Amino acid sequence: MKHVELLVHSSEETKAVARRLAERLEPGMVIALEGDLGAGKTTFTKGLAEGLGIQQNVNSPTFTIIKQYEGRLPLYHMDVYRLEDEWEDLGFDEYFGGDGITVVEWAHLIAGQLPAERLTVYLLDRGGDERLLRFEPLGQRYEQLCEEIFGA
Repeated sequence: MKHVELLVHSSEETKAVARRLAERLEPGMVIALEGDLGAGKTTFTKGLAEGLGIQQNVNSPTFTIIKQYEGRLPLYHMDVYRLEDEWEDLGFDEYFGGDGITVVEWAHLIAGQLPAERLTVYLLDRGGDERLLRFEPLGQRYEQLCEEIFGA
């Protein structure tokens, strides 16, 4: 499987797709989020959090780099946009493959630290509230996940 694309028409639809994804996530899974400023990366993460049963308000950890939320599984939400060096030692490897779900906004900025197997989600602005969500699974576990959710 190369990728799956979905066109959504609102932030609520974006969150609904993410909630559906969250229902099937397992410990140690990594989701890399890519998209321009305002494309909906944090909105997508809010949907994941809802799907994991997280009650806290989820917002971007732009200045703290990592925020942790507790739900069915822990959610580790990273925003690496402000990192000055890809190789800053912030202990990312402790989160990847751990007991929770790790979401990384602007993941390409730490590409060398990401696990080889992951799900990359591109959020592409199509004007207004429309977004094209492109899911690119890397590894059998993520390909199976996309097949289960999207039937692709």
